[in-house]
Formats: sequence, structure tokens, C-alpha cells
Amino acid sequence: MISQEDMEFIKRFQLSPHEKRQLLLEKEGYMCAKTFLNLMTHISREQTVQFVLTMVDDILQENHSRVQIFFDHARRTKTSPWSHFLPMLNRQDPFTVHQAARIISKLAAWGKELMEGSDLNYYFNWIKTQLSSQKLKSGANDSGHMSPSESCQYVQCVAGCLQLVLRVSEFRYAWAQMDGVNCIMSVLNSKCGFQLQYQLCFCLWLLAFCPELCHILRTAPAVPVLADILQESVKEKVTRIILATFRNLLERTEEREARQDLALAMLQGKVLKQLENLQQAKADDEDLQNDVDFLIKCLGESVQDMSSFDEYASELRSGRLEWSPVHKSEKFWRENATRLNESNYELLKILTHLLEHSQEPQVLAVAAHDIGEYVRHYPRGKRVIEQLGGKQLVMGHMHHEDQGVRYNALLAVQKLMVHNWEYLGKQLQSGECGGTARS
Repeated sequence: MISQEDMEFIKRFQLSPHEKRQLLLEKEGYMCAKTFLNLMTHISREQTVQFVLTMVDDILQENHSRVQIFFDHARRTKTSPWSHFLPMLNRQDPFTVHQAARIISKLAAWGKELMEGSDLNYYFNWIKTQLSSQKLKSGANDSGHMSPSESCQYVQCVAGCLQLVLRVSEFRYAWAQMDGVNCIMSVLNSKCGFQLQYQLCFCLWLLAFCPELCHILRTAPAVPVLADILQESVKEKVTRIILATFRNLLERTEEREARQDLALAMLQGKVLKQLENLQQAKADDEDLQNDVDFLIKCLGESVQDMSSFDEYASELRSGRLEWSPVHKSEKFWRENATRLNESNYELLKILTHLLEHSQEPQVLAVAAHDIGEYVRHYPRGKRVIEQLGGKQLVMGHMHHEDQGVRYNALLAVQKLMVHNWEYLGKQLQSGECGGTARS
């Protein structure tokens, strides 16, 4: 039931002209918040709840400082400012749910008190669930009674909520700790529409303002995915936000080696070519042009400092192996095979991981080839590969459906066996020499 007091106030509020509403919100903020919250929680008619939520969203959008009336109400009633809105995320009506989500994001971003603890975890988990459900299968509609356009509109609303809350640095760290970066990357990998691409890239740009989070973005890895989107993008705003993210990553990353890794990943993703094309086009957007010039300068310096091993390590970490010259260079393997043992066999572990999990024939073929070259040029390589599980993985690909994978897996196995024969031959020679000496 609605109290008489609430009924009178809402009538007075609705019938008042714009200027008088302003005064009501300033002088009777507590009463305004109490009435709205009572109407939301005590009325079962969905359309009325939608109307109230829309009214709350409008008054907050009109003046950001008005979020304080809900914080004041929460303080006086000893409740949480989110307590009335968070339960609405479980309702059935999608408009109600997403309108409540918008209000929560505004309270969180514009309020003087931070959302924390279970409230923040609940809200971020809800956002992750909504985004994960939109690993958009081309042409598929898994949203029940919603049309594809409605589904698209609602997921953009969710992304908009995330954009808003990540403007607060404390929320950036919380999102990253909840594996939020991987959630964003999985959606960007799903060939979503350009608007959602822009919104999620905007979120990555915000995260890249924090030096500590640049490491997470580097290892995600964010750069190869963004480089792919950049190559295909026809929307300037998507291009602009990706380049701004790249610039943030290079400027905010503090360790020199990490910066070099990021630059190499950009080079691997053919970002430099895109930048040169943009530089020739001379964009009207001054910020975009500045970012282009900055990135060309940084990547140009990285090319000069880059060794063949740096190039190789960057390619492996990107997970996108191709037949670049280093793979088939005898000189490269002779000089660098032992370097694959560095950092507790980091690069070898990447190769075995790719052999186990990649679905790309070219990646599997190159990985098998590199395993073979490592064993051929490093005397104790066979034992290392066996300990890492690489031998069985290579042998498993000898019957792969792709001819290139089969061929390179077979060559790698031959190199493993030849290594055995050479070792056995040396042992036999040693035994014969020993026998001769004893006789």
C-alpha cells in the first residue's frame, strides 16, 4: 500500500513546473528519496515501477549531485543506498532490470561514498554475467522474448554502466581483481558490433590509466585483440579509443621490459602499418593525430632496439604464430635455442600450451616445428620437452587432419628420435672404447 504522505508528495512533484521541482529536490530531498523508494518497493505493477525508475534516472542525469539525496536517506534510515536497487537486478522485466542498473552505476560513480564489499561484488558479478551472455553468436538470439535489437540495446546499457563506474579508480582495481579484464576480452573476441566494441575498448582505456593494471592488460593479452579490431574498424571513434589505449599502455607501464613487450605485440599485430596509413590521411581530430605521431615514434624506436629473439618471444606470447623468418633461421636456433630455458622455461611452456589448446592449424604447425628445432640444437632438449609433456603432444598431432600440422609434427618426432640415436651411438662408442681398453 502507498501511504497518503507519499501519494500527496508524488502528485505535488509531478504537477510542479521544472523550476519548482528543482526547489523540491533541494529542500525536501529526503522526502523525495523516501517516496521514490517506497513506490518502487510497494507497487507490484511493472509499468509503474518502470515509470518511477525512469523518473529517478532522469533527475540524477539532470544533476549529478542529486545522488546525495539517496545517500542522505540511507544514512538516516541506516540502510545501504544500493539496498533498494540491487534486488531489482533479479526481476524478470528487462527494462526494469537495466534501468535499475543504470541508477546503481550513477550512485556509485557520482556519490561521495564508495560501493564496497558484497554490494560491489554482487553488482560486478551481475555485469560480468550479462556481458558473458553476449558472446554474440552471429545471427543467434538467445534472449527469449527479446528481439535481437532489444538484446543489443540492453547489453550496450550494461557496458555503459561499466564505463561509468570505471571512471572511479578504486572500482578499476576491484573489476580487475574479479577477472573483469578477461570478461571484456572474451566479448571483444566474439565479433560484437562496433558500438559495443567502442564501449568495451573505452573500459580498457580507463583501466590502462593505472600502472598496476597495465600488467594485467599485457598478459590478457589485450594488444593482439585490439590490433585485430583496429585492422577491421571503419568507425573513427573505435580507432581513436584503441590508439588512446595503446598510448596509455606505453606511457603508464613503468618497467622497460614490459613496455618493450607491449611495443613488440603492437608490431606483431601490424599496428605500425595502420598508424602510417592514418598519418598519411591526416585526421581532423587533433588528439587522434597526436596519438598516431606518439605511437609511430615509440614503435619506430622499438624496431631499432629489437633483436630477433625479442621478436620471437613476443610472437610466442601473443599466441599467434606464423611462419616469420626466425622460425626457419638456422642461425637463430643455433644462437638462441638455450634461451628458451630462461624464466623457468616460460617460452617452452607457451609452445606446449599452444600444442594442447590451439585450434589453428598454422599455430600447431609452427609450434611443432619449433619444438623440433629446440631439441635439435639443445643437447638436453629431449628431456626438458618430455618433462613438459611436449613429446606426447607433438606425437598426438601426427594424425591431425591438416597436412601442414601432420608434416611438422612428424619432422619434430624424427628430430626427437634422431637425438636418441645420436645419444645411443655415443654411448655405444663409449662402451666399445672401454671394452678395448680393458682387453
